[in-house]
Parts: sequence; structure tokens; C-alpha cells
Amino acid sequence: MPRRGPVWLAGLRAIVALMLREMSTRYGRSPGGYIWAIVEPLGALLVMAFAFSLLLRAPSLGNSFLLYYASGYLPFLVYAQVQAAVQTALRFSRPLLMYPAVSWIDAILARFFLNVLTSVLVMGIVFAAMIEVTGATAVLSYGPMIWATCLSAVLGLALGTLNAVLVGLYPAWGNIWSIASRPLFLIAGVIFIYEDLPRTVQDYLWYLPWIHITGLFRTGVYPTYEPQYISLTLVMVWVLVPLALGLVLMRRFRQDILTR
Repeated sequence: MPRRGPVWLAGLRAIVALMLREMSTRYGRSPGGYIWAIVEPLGALLVMAFAFSLLLRAPSLGNSFLLYYASGYLPFLVYAQVQAAVQTALRFSRPLLMYPAVSWIDAILARFFLNVLTSVLVMGIVFAAMIEVTGATAVLSYGPMIWATCLSAVLGLALGTLNAVLVGLYPAWGNIWSIASRPLFLIAGVIFIYEDLPRTVQDYLWYLPWIHITGLFRTGVYPTYEPQYISLTLVMVWVLVPLALGLVLMRRFRQDILTR
């Protein structure tokens, strides 16, 4: 009788297989493949930089509109892409979840790791291209940038896992979340910094994790920027509470979701 390998090894194989399947499905069948993953955020940054350069004399930090908006947009994009991918993980891998070798946690982790790796690759390419083409003088501190990217990714994992359960049980929640989350791009600190806002607005936005993540990321891009409002404890609460709740609910209702 053949010996079975460790449980974690079987899970790792399932995650890698799901990642390869999604890579071939999402990028392998479209012209350009991974190139679009780079072109889309770069195009969005060019449009933002051009539009706001017509309205403002200089960005809130530095002298490059392109670098300024990239320092806010790219970490937010990591969250947005991971959250959207994890939220639809069960629906995307539903046929494979009928097999005992593939579990719901494999589907979630596969989409999480793939989208994090893709987002980090895109971020590195876009930043390097901007600095090279624009000639912007930037002394990057990679510690805060990496830390902010990790927080953005796990925040997307946490909210995506919780939303995967809610959408699975109540399909209308997907539309509600889509509408409710649209203002996040405006309040996440992509186009402004926290210090530029009125005090009353600051008091409300401080309780949202996205403004802390973009602020932390920008400390790695602008050495002279030293925000005093950043609270990593608040961000971790936003990560741990939805993630724990999502995992508990997913374990309890996974069969109900898959059989709907």
C-alpha cells in the first residue's frame, strides 16, 4: 500500500495547481497576457498625473505627479486586486472543490498568493520604469514599502474571505459591497495626504486602515515625510477581526455555499 505524503505537502500541491490553472485561464488566453497587468495600472497613473497636473502646481509631496500618485495607487491596488480575487475564490474553483484533494482554503490561498505575486511584480516594474523615464530623484526606503504592501495584501485577504462567505450566502451582498467600496479610492489617500485634510475629516478617516497603509508606503518613497497619525495596531485589528470571522463562517457554511 503506497504511503501518503504529509498533509501540508498535498495542500501545497493543490495550491500550486490552482495557481497554474488561474494563470493559464486569466493570462494565457488573452493577447498580451501578463502585459495587460502592467499596462492597466501604468495607464491609470498616467491619466491621473496628467489630469491633476492641469489643476495643481505641484503634488503634496515631491515634484513628480507620477511618482506621487504611484506611491498611493499601487499599494491600494494590491488590496483591491487581492480582495476581489479572494472574494470570488470559491466561485472560480467550484468544480475542483468537489474533489476531496482540494479544499476551500486551498482555493483562497491560491488566489491570494497569485495576486500578491502579480501585484508586487507589477509594482516593481512600474516604479522602476517611472524613475527611469521621468528622471525623478527618489531615495527609496524599502522597509516601509514592503511592510505597507504586506499589510495591504493581508487586509485584502481578510475582507475578501469574509465577503466570500457573505456573497456565497447572500448573492446580493456582492452588489452592495461593490457600491459601498467605490469611494475607497478617494478616501484611501491615493490623491491626497492625510495632513492636507480638514481636522473634522481626519477624525473620521483615521479609523479606516487604507489611509494608514498609503501613508506608511509614502514614508518609504519620501524620506522627509514623517506622518504622526499612522497606527499599525488599528490596521491589524481590521485584518484579524474580519479574517477570523470569515474563516469561522467559511468552515461552518462552506457546504451550503458550494451546493447553492
